[in-house]
Amino acid sequence: MNNKKFNKEEKIILEDFESGQFKKVKNVQKEKECYQEHAKKTLSKSKSINIRISERDLQKIKSLAVEKGMPYQTLISSLLKRYTNKRRKERVS
Repeated sequence: MNNKKFNKEEKIILEDFESGQFKKVKNVQKEKECYQEHAKKTLSKSKSINIRISERDLQKIKSLAVEKGMPYQTLISSLLKRYTNKRRKERVS
């Protein structure tokens, strides 16, 4: 591994790459379209909720959403999804 500074997520990706866990995709465009369609179907099944969040945290989330070029509610939803998926994987392991 290089001596460059990586954050935790980057280190995991690099380790996975170096261990050969990534495989080449033959038809990238077709694969991408498949995942986009799946994402559209998944995201269309949503429910509205109300939560209380500090003004400071909300401003941080909104700033991050602007950096990522997405609506802040979409960012919150994706963060929650990532967290719940991670927790599910931890329970299975």
